[in-house]
Amino acid sequence: MTFPRQRGITEQAATAAIDQACRMLRLPTVRSQFPELAESAAREQMSYLGFLSELLMSECDDRARRRSERRIKAAGFPRDKSLRKFDFDANPNIDPAAIHTLATCEWIKKSLPLCLIGDSGTGKSHLLIALGTEAAMAGFRVKYVLATKLVNELVEAADEKQLAKTIARYGRVDLLCIDLCRDRDYAEGALEVGVLMLRMQVPRRHSPESGRTHQRRGRPRCGGGSRARRGRDASRTASGLLRGRR
Repeated sequence: MTFPRQRGITEQAATAAIDQACRMLRLPTVRSQFPELAESAAREQMSYLGFLSELLMSECDDRARRRSERRIKAAGFPRDKSLRKFDFDANPNIDPAAIHTLATCEWIKKSLPLCLIGDSGTGKSHLLIALGTEAAMAGFRVKYVLATKLVNELVEAADEKQLAKTIARYGRVDLLCIDLCRDRDYAEGALEVGVLMLRMQVPRRHSPESGRTHQRRGRPRCGGGSRARRGRDASRTASGLLRGRR
């Protein structure tokens, strides 16, 4: 389809032509913003190139914003958490500089793991989600999952001889955020996740774990002892582990 080009085109006809062209070219931001930007360019006596630059950059910025929103939605975070809303004053043992350094996501590019450890209520899950959100905004593919769901899914996949396929699906993300905080048997849950993560050695990406973990000397055991004792043993909490594919 071609459009007839006329010199002396009216403002109304030009507006209609731009609107139709933007629809064909799938430029929704240009279509919605060009009247306002055109008026601003006329007031500021902007050059043609300057006006075109402003118009195209508004489209690029809006597309980048929508991509970030899609990545955050695809991550499946249970709630909205950000570093801006984290109360560092209530958690004096957490170094703000270290957290903001982690927010640059350089450790993700290097496929380094991250494990957030601390007592209950110290903001581990908040930081886990916030750092995952920062990674999604930086362009990384992120997935949040509860440890119980991950373990059950992998066990069921193994029973159905679909384990390799399931691991490959998780391996396609850049950052896997594993939340252990809702597990009742934290030590046991962390051990199960650790064993399964060793089996998920897929080349080059990352994974986070959050929940309570406890390290014993000697051979690790799952279960055994009273629930109260296991609860005391699990007094330390690993709230986020970010591990990359090798």
